[in-house]
Amino acid sequence: MMNKLFRSSTDSKLTGLCGGIAEWLGVNPTLIRLIVVISALCSFGTVTLMYFIASMLVPKMPYSHF
Repeated sequence: MMNKLFRSSTDSKLTGLCGGIAEWLGVNPTLIRLIVVISALCSFGTVTLMYFIASMLVPKMPYSHF
């Protein structure tokens, strides 16, 4: 399990944030993506805004971690 949260370079659909969170937690990325989509639909856009802000704040995985 990784100690630091990075956006994934290998498991990326939009920004790599869900893939990075899944790697960090050690769970399936599809589960994280499903939770984010359901949360975004139920929050009337608040989670979507937080997702894009987090995508700007969380660094991309450096190549040395591959």
